[in-house]
Amino acid sequence: MKRHATPLLGRLLMAAGAGAILLATLALYTRADFMVHLADQLWSCF
Repeated sequence: MKRHATPLLGRLLMAAGAGAILLATLALYTRADFMVHLADQLWSCF
């Protein structure tokens, strides 16, 4: 019998977690104040 490195449930949970993180990141980009803050932080490095 062949053993799988990651069970199916673990893969599904990892995919759901990654999807939730991506959706949260995309939701932040819809906020204009976040984008201005991000741009200010980027320009402060120079």
